[in-house]
Amino acid sequence: MKRTRISAIDVGTTKVCSVMGDIDEKNNVRILGVGVSASQGLTKGMVVNLNEARESIRESVHKAERTAGYKMESACVGVTGRHISSVNNKGAVAISRNDRLVRPEDLKRVLEVARSVEVPTDQKVLHVIPRAYTVDGQDGVKNPVGMHGFRLDVETHIITAAATSVQNLTKCIRGIGIEIDDLILEPLTAAEAVLQPEERIDGVMMADIGGSTTDIAVFKDNSVCFTSVLPVGGYQISRDISIGLGLTFEAAEELKKKFGDVSPWHGESPEEDRTLTLGQHSISSHDLSEIIRARVEELVRLIVMELPDKDFAHAIPAGLVLTGGGANLSGLAELSHDIVRFPVRIGVPPALPGVSDALCDPAYATSLGLMLWRSRNTSAQMPQAKGGIRGFVSPVLRMFRK
Repeated sequence: MKRTRISAIDVGTTKVCSVMGDIDEKNNVRILGVGVSASQGLTKGMVVNLNEARESIRESVHKAERTAGYKMESACVGVTGRHISSVNNKGAVAISRNDRLVRPEDLKRVLEVARSVEVPTDQKVLHVIPRAYTVDGQDGVKNPVGMHGFRLDVETHIITAAATSVQNLTKCIRGIGIEIDDLILEPLTAAEAVLQPEERIDGVMMADIGGSTTDIAVFKDNSVCFTSVLPVGGYQISRDISIGLGLTFEAAEELKKKFGDVSPWHGESPEEDRTLTLGQHSISSHDLSEIIRARVEELVRLIVMELPDKDFAHAIPAGLVLTGGGANLSGLAELSHDIVRFPVRIGVPPALPGVSDALCDPAYATSLGLMLWRSRNTSAQMPQAKGGIRGFVSPVLRMFRK
């Protein structure tokens, strides 16, 4: 069976993860190489030092290449940062041909109309995502190609990004000799890895808690209807630990990863408070948990406040899915449920054939999701109404090359 090579690069604030693999004719993904390096030169998802960021990416790619046994030539790249914004918009066109038959070029035409929104001069449209089509007043159409009608309407979700931020990221990657296949908003790719089809249909909110940003996406009727990026994440938790316990930031980060728990007590009474040892430091488990809990409670409330529709039972009956490195804190799902009072679970990427064991962790939801997105969406194809972003990434990429 013929297999096609694909690659992905997830450039985060704390780590860079490069993944190499291939897909078969049925779009099944096999992971062949994984490389992770500490991230330098990035703040809140944006490049602030080109040389440092480029070297971090180079190290990650080289590690993946050594595992896979071949050179990475191009990759699908995730985009995030506080510069991301989104809006929902509609478009409509007439079907003027004598046969009144909706054709693929009509889909492209109506999406071009829908993307005609006012965008600040420093922003570019990153995605135009069709949510649903309407043909002569018949709404809820998933694929209108082949249908007869006089008018075609589309409802879209449009995502924009700061041109300079994306250009700096692409410059770093091309600087190490790798071409970019697609630029994809990271919460869309994380959703590919951790959301269930039923959740996407019913209505679900996903939050990817990263190092210094939290990426949010809301899905309803099997398509994305809201996206945003909060400029807070695991960094703020570690900083609070550092200040509260008088530790260096590095020690606080290690302490959080090793002993992080949002429950003040591990049992029924304060007598069960433990003494945690890290190097020459001795810390109360209760003190550590209280610091983490306070910041996590604030973060969860900020996430939920982003939801445009405050009727949670109607908007997201499937609840909240937390993923990303910050989702590894013990007790997070239980605490979040107590705060929001609707279903909460931790999203863990699935195990795939090959060397994907290291990626079966919430911290790698975006990295694995980029590969899954690449396998399920081919930019050469026309857009599909089921929520894909096919056909619109390559033109956008050309804009960011300018």
